[in-house]
Amino acid sequence: MTDTKKASDVFIECLEAEGCEYIFGVPGEENLDFLDSLGRSDKIKLILTRHEQGAGFMAATYGRHTGKTGVCVATLGPGATNFVTSAAYAQLGGMPVLMITGQKPIKKSKQGRFQIVDIVSLMEPVTKYSIQIAAGDNIPSRVREAYRLAEEEKPGATLIELPEDIAEEPTTDWHPLPRSVARRPSAEHKAVRAAVKAIESAKNPVIVIGAGANRKTAGRMLEQLVEKTGIPFLTTQMGKGVIDERHPKFLGCAALSAGDFVHRAVEASDCIINVGHDVIEKPPFFMKNVFDDPKTGGQTVIHVSTNTAEVDPVYFPQIEVIGDIGNAIWQIKEDISPNRSWDFGHMLEYHQAELEHTGKLADDARFPIFPPHLVKQVREAVPHDGIICLDNGVYKIWFARGYTAYLPNTVLLDNALATMGAGLPSAMMSAMLYPDRHVMAICGDGGFMMNSQEMETAVRLGLNLTVLILRDDAYGMIRWKQANMGFNDFGLTYGNPDYVQYAESYGAKGHRVESSEHLTELLAHCRDTPGVHLIDCPVDYSENDQILNHDIKKLSAEL
Repeated sequence: MTDTKKASDVFIECLEAEGCEYIFGVPGEENLDFLDSLGRSDKIKLILTRHEQGAGFMAATYGRHTGKTGVCVATLGPGATNFVTSAAYAQLGGMPVLMITGQKPIKKSKQGRFQIVDIVSLMEPVTKYSIQIAAGDNIPSRVREAYRLAEEEKPGATLIELPEDIAEEPTTDWHPLPRSVARRPSAEHKAVRAAVKAIESAKNPVIVIGAGANRKTAGRMLEQLVEKTGIPFLTTQMGKGVIDERHPKFLGCAALSAGDFVHRAVEASDCIINVGHDVIEKPPFFMKNVFDDPKTGGQTVIHVSTNTAEVDPVYFPQIEVIGDIGNAIWQIKEDISPNRSWDFGHMLEYHQAELEHTGKLADDARFPIFPPHLVKQVREAVPHDGIICLDNGVYKIWFARGYTAYLPNTVLLDNALATMGAGLPSAMMSAMLYPDRHVMAICGDGGFMMNSQEMETAVRLGLNLTVLILRDDAYGMIRWKQANMGFNDFGLTYGNPDYVQYAESYGAKGHRVESSEHLTELLAHCRDTPGVHLIDCPVDYSENDQILNHDIKKLSAEL
């Protein structure tokens, strides 16, 4: 007698075989067989969220932290379309995710086109793999392929649509496929040798650490390279923490597009070792074509990554070292002989000038809270291994520039899709994964309100979490750009709820900052007291334009 199982049972067993721990989401009518099968699993826990977007952000953050595929579920139509932003967030940010959506019966349906959207086609531009299951026997291979592609460099989003009639049908070929073992290829020796020769012959080499290095935690090898050679380094926003930023050779974070102190150090370099570069981030430097500008177009750029460089008008590296990043850096480190004529004092002076400028700003204890002072306060309150998860807003630039990251993936920000609304779900996932570490979501009032309903989820899950809301009653990032472009202040201000009462209505603890000294007390209290805390912190963004667009550029240009 042939052994048969319901297709949705097979799907769950395949997820279990892949090591799935959680499924985040908002199931619907078309997922009920899947939900029934999930309810009988003793290996996978359902995390019911209040919006599909929050579920997708949580799954993506699971992938970002662990390197394993995060899984989320939604129903057809409006539930599935709510996944689009989360899919783009994971795809651009390099986070492995499998999204599972429902659909009306595909063999027989008496509901016409009710709620039907071609989700598979809709998701194709923002996923690595998007497919509908048309037969239960295909589930094992489709799940295995979705996982493989989600986790393969560059990681990203995959989607499987499971129609409700397929989910309930009996299937005979129900055994999960075993996970494959794959090692990333090592960099080719001749490419490593070419890179080493270019570095050794350079006068002022510099290392730029990007998002790809953070994904593969190549920090140990990079730090050994820096220690052996003395070559200074800087990071992109998504490369923060790969090497402890208290290192004496740290030059800063390229948070602004150009004109910052750190960009002056890069301009002084004649050889850039660009590690884990990803074109989804704003360029940390702009290459100049030697044929267009013989005087300033002479920088050699070495691209060290798992994938070949995507060439664009400001990025066309001359040397590419392709393979596992950690291994490539190890090979370079083993082969290189430091140039005894290297002197990086002038490059490090740029960073010292930045620290002096930022230090003066950070001592300004005005109220509402001044952003540089806020960054200083948060850094002092967050433990060594604490995690901050930033939503998207102008404060992201202040934190990228001024917050010293000690460890990889302790500053989670999105400089890829740069979406609002991800800060709270990202912090919730971090708190679930690391219950013994302090986790803080840092959100503007605009971004927080986009997924604020997930406060209920955080309370229901019993998380220990601080949510710091930076309140300026406006879409501050766009308002800053508006001022910089000389437009009138128009169309970007709004009202807010009483955040203390709002937090308490969900069962969280609400706090309102009344002074700089009070902020210090609240950050410590929330850090040391279990539960979900929300801090309403008024901020003074009045000098954003002057400092970020004018003062920094003027001071750095004078050096």
